Amino acid sequence: MSREILTVDGLQYSNWSREIFQQMREGGVDAVHATLVYHETCRETLYRMGEWNRRFEAFDDLIMHVREPGDIERARQAGKTGIFFGAQNCSPIEDDIDLVAIMRDLGLMIMQLTYNNQSLLACGCYEAEDSGITRFGRQVIAEMNRVGMVIDMSHSAERSTLEAIELSRRPVIISHANPSSFHPAKRNKSDKVLKAIAECDGLLGFSAYPFHLRNGPDCTLDDYCDMIADTADLMGIEHIAIGTDLCQDQPTSILEWMRNGRWSKQMDYGEGSQANAGWPKPLPWLRDNRDFPNLIKGLGKRGFDDESIERIMGRNWVELLERAAVPEGR
Repeated sequence: MSREILTVDGLQYSNWSREIFQQMREGGVDAVHATLVYHETCRETLYRMGEWNRRFEAFDDLIMHVREPGDIERARQAGKTGIFFGAQNCSPIEDDIDLVAIMRDLGLMIMQLTYNNQSLLACGCYEAEDSGITRFGRQVIAEMNRVGMVIDMSHSAERSTLEAIELSRRPVIISHANPSSFHPAKRNKSDKVLKAIAECDGLLGFSAYPFHLRNGPDCTLDDYCDMIADTADLMGIEHIAIGTDLCQDQPTSILEWMRNGRWSKQMDYGEGSQANAGWPKPLPWLRDNRDFPNLIKGLGKRGFDDESIERIMGRNWVELLERAAVPEGR
């Protein structure tokens, strides 16, 4: 059954290689939301796009660029993994609203309004005070709605997230996080936020990053699937999906870039613990993309039927992109 289930991962940031793309095919992964940038400027974002263009050329037998939701099914039919781009911060648009449409035209399908810190648009989840959506943020939300760029609040604080949902005319997502009731990490989300995401017809992608899980790398597949089942009761089966946050083969320098960017001279430990200074030990049931069938089996064991499993594993992502990632009027 696992080879027939549409599978979309709502977040990965790996040291991309033929080996990783082959693992995606072996694991039956049909599409991946790939982080394009964290703190990069507009010009640096263009460099990252150029690097991906070279990958699409070099690994044409394994991957293809997803620019619109229908490309996911086209990739699947071609036996390839579709790659759609996202930014984990608003740095690619700098302070220029015109760059929203330009970036979307170039294939940036998803953008977070913040990455942990206060940004020009909103407040991140590690700030002591949540100032909410800024004046510029209100304009950018409207423009993202217009051009079909999905608003992602994965690293944003609660007030900012709720205000973004209220302001947006289109669904808002949390591509990679978990309920704070399951594990009280700063990055995880309250029931109030999760209910608001469901009410706006948005989506939560469950993270498999160990620091976001109860018992960290020792979190069991059964516990993970219990979390999914509990959240399905809260949000509805149509509003939950997978966003693993897999970061394969990345050096520690990449982790430091994610956390520090250029804003800090000191190491930022995120959750405030030096115990989290390095990459966590991988989960034994999700070591890499070849293990996605384990998730399908785990959900089946938990009692989800085939239709619900396909929704969680991929169909909900495709439908979300159809609702939120197509330019208005098209």
